Amino acid sequence: MKLQNPNEYTPDKWVVVKIEGGEFPITYKVFANWHGGYMDSSGSWKLNSGITKVTKAKKHYNFRGFSGSVYKCHENAYGMTCYGLTIIDNIINKSKEAGVTVEILPNDTNWLDLKYDEE
Repeated sequence: MKLQNPNEYTPDKWVVVKIEGGEFPITYKVFANWHGGYMDSSGSWKLNSGITKVTKAKKHYNFRGFSGSVYKCHENAYGMTCYGLTIIDNIINKSKEAGVTVEILPNDTNWLDLKYDEE
């Protein structure tokens, strides 16, 4: 996991999930995942607190979360590692049991046009 400062993450792979259902409004979150290394072969993942704002830089998007963290996601890294796919499938299935829908948005989504709940 590459960490520039305590609140900035640069994932190897990433997707945006749309979460709806239950008593909460529609929420968009970054599901970030990193490849494993020699000592940690499984990899790692993080689900951000909820997107509040997106800005575009040259080759990446900056997704700001409710917690103040920023996920710096390269535009060509949309997708998941094998480990990340296992985790998100589990999250999707567990959410269905709770009456909540978790949907992975397509990679051609215009992240700047989605309506995010601001803090």
